[in-house]
Amino acid sequence: MTSRAFSAFVLLALVGVLSLSPVAAHGGAAPVSAAAEYAKHFGALSKLSIQVAQAMPADGYAFRPHPESMDFGDLMSHIATTNYQFCAGLKDVETPTLPSPTSRDAVIKFLSDSFEYCSAVIPSLTEEQLNKAHNSPDGRLPGREILLAMYIHVAHHRGQAEIYLRDKGIKPPSYMI
Repeated sequence: MTSRAFSAFVLLALVGVLSLSPVAAHGGAAPVSAAAEYAKHFGALSKLSIQVAQAMPADGYAFRPHPESMDFGDLMSHIATTNYQFCAGLKDVETPTLPSPTSRDAVIKFLSDSFEYCSAVIPSLTEEQLNKAHNSPDGRLPGREILLAMYIHVAHHRGQAEIYLRDKGIKPPSYMI
């Protein structure tokens, strides 16, 4: 096959693929929305983060590996607080009044509640909301960037928390996606 004939073949194949309806292009299934994709990954992020919080015993919640570090409980509460801030921003509302928990069980509940709050926001985001700028702890950003910043923030601090666990001789929960 000549290169010109091959190029024509590739072009015709691409036109055929691109002309498929979104339903046909996905094997007969309706395409998944961006919000649904974000929500799916947020579910795994949430589950692992809560497991990390649950892995630390109550007496470890005051542990800090360095005098300038947050203690474990403050670290988990920090994740929860910023989850609320990111997701309230996506809703274009003020961050709700938040508790200041200190006990292990109260911190785990606060963290769990923050993920539930966001789980009610993320799946319903429209393309317009994902593209529009909103307030966030990182400034005014498009919704997609807010979600990315939030996911990175949670993963960053959860990674720190896993080091705290290891410093206490506790094996962290296995990573999941």
